[in-house]
Amino acid sequence: MDQKVVVLSTVKIEKAPDVYKIVDALNRTLKEKDLMFGLALDDEDTNKMVFTIYRT
Repeated sequence: MDQKVVVLSTVKIEKAPDVYKIVDALNRTLKEKDLMFGLALDDEDTNKMVFTIYRT
């Protein structure tokens, strides 16, 4: 079973302490719509985060 993950959108945002809570809520709410959300620290700028939307 090959499940393909497609990046729909990526955006850099300012680092914020509680933004992971939004990503968690989105993942819990929209997983049934085949959407997944990711959050990572930016490799180039430690004051930024990368928010990504995927279709699974």
